[in-house]
Amino acid sequence: MTDVRDVRGTSVNIPTQDGSADAYLTHPDDNTAHPAVLFYMDAIGLRPRLKEMADRLAGAGYTVLVPNLLYRHGPAPVVELPDFIDAATRPALFEQLIPIIQELTPEPAMRDADAYLSWLAACPQAADGPVGTTGYCMGAGLALRTAGTYPERVAAAAGFHGARLATDAPDSPHLLADRVTAELYFGHADQDASLPPEQIERLDKAFIEAGVRHRSEVYTGAHHGYTMADTAAYDAKATERHWAALLDLFDRAL
Repeated sequence: MTDVRDVRGTSVNIPTQDGSADAYLTHPDDNTAHPAVLFYMDAIGLRPRLKEMADRLAGAGYTVLVPNLLYRHGPAPVVELPDFIDAATRPALFEQLIPIIQELTPEPAMRDADAYLSWLAACPQAADGPVGTTGYCMGAGLALRTAGTYPERVAAAAGFHGARLATDAPDSPHLLADRVTAELYFGHADQDASLPPEQIERLDKAFIEAGVRHRSEVYTGAHHGYTMADTAAYDAKATERHWAALLDLFDRAL
């Protein structure tokens, strides 16, 4: 799927066990069902930059759902966001966001994942069959966790500048590796305190021992958040590398 298509994006609401999650749905504007992708947001949340990214993915031939993972605290944005997030605005923003994010523990997150996947399965614009998932920052861990929790429903999963993917915690995402049947891709930032080299090594070891089809690459010089053009962490070269890897994975696996 190398051609770029016109897309149609709309706001939708996803019924969950705990309420209703607002979300962004985008797909090629051609009245045809396309392979579905569950797009997991970064910690900053559902906003114009993520919609731009979802539209680009849709333009490559996919039906993409981007839920507001923090819907329990209201529709996106759950806190007021500046147009551009730099070093000066980041601390105050995350002081508000971190307590909210910490409430999204694995159990409710995977209840929500079931709702998102079920909604996509019933979506007329989504083709039948397993889906792909991609995630950014905290979303990378959720993409991996979703692939391990619902292996029969996820054929491909990717994560970029992921945080805390292979910690000592008893519920660390890497511990689900032996349940994954999807093909995986991870693009790590080497300038990322939230995923130090020892965690990358532990993550790769878990995939290898579980026999998971995967590629794990370190993007030299990239910082945590490198795909986010509305932040100071943005790296255009690393972002294009991410697009090439993501589309290669989905074109092959979906």
